[in-house]
Amino acid sequence: MKIGILSSNRNEWHVKRIVDVLEKENIDYTVFSIKRFVTRISSKPKVVSEENILDEIDALIVREAPIASLERLIFRMDVLHRLESMGIKVVNPASSIEKTCDKYYCSFLLEESGIPTPKTVVTESFRKALEAFHELGGDVVVKPLFGAQGIGMVRVDNVDIAHKVFRALEISGSVFYLQRFIPHHNRDIRAFIIGNEVFSSMLRKSSTWKTNVSQGAEPEKCDLSRELEKISVKASKIVGCEYSGVDILESESGEFFVTEVNSIPAWKGLQKVTAASIAKGIVNHVLKLLDA
Repeated sequence: MKIGILSSNRNEWHVKRIVDVLEKENIDYTVFSIKRFVTRISSKPKVVSEENILDEIDALIVREAPIASLERLIFRMDVLHRLESMGIKVVNPASSIEKTCDKYYCSFLLEESGIPTPKTVVTESFRKALEAFHELGGDVVVKPLFGAQGIGMVRVDNVDIAHKVFRALEISGSVFYLQRFIPHHNRDIRAFIIGNEVFSSMLRKSSTWKTNVSQGAEPEKCDLSRELEKISVKASKIVGCEYSGVDILESESGEFFVTEVNSIPAWKGLQKVTAASIAKGIVNHVLKLLDA
């Protein structure tokens, strides 16, 4: 058996945690970059990355899907699809990465399945974006369609600033992704799903409205209600994830909203408040999928 880990940095914290588990279990592995794919049609080997022949691996754990040009993104996902068609278990699957990396795609799938999500308007029109600003109460979070770790998110609660921000987005050719700002006491919940269960969860507390640990929020162990466990697992399955990080916002009035599902979730902050090894949980799930 041989497990592949998709990352351009074998010393990255999450990659090292997975490698530690594989080495302790005496499982053969290889680490390679998504940026170095070479794939062939009507020739062998079918897929190579940095001299690693990917035809030979049994499973692939995706730990990197960096932002790139649209053409490169499509090609990288195409290769992951090809690996799946070759019988390699890709975790998470390309289809789930495509759904979760696109915030609008993910949000409408959640909404259509009855998962509570914040009111959102997406458009390419400056005029419609300005109308949406007022429609959403004059207090919105402007997000990049593709993004992670809270980078590029801006809260806009002033119409003059809205004009300036929207003009800048218009000039850059960006899509306007506007979400109603929900007062939330500067905290949210991250539920970490493996398979059909919540493996662990934490409350993230921040000094600002951004609650990402990478942005300075502090993790605190928390247990979910049965209702939130069901919502979290359902959200993960809707987008086809084998493991995921589901972000849940509780409004000051007590309503819950799923804001995002992460198909390549970080867990460094969560591991600080979780006794069990998250990396081992992921590896064990991959092995279970291979035995199925």
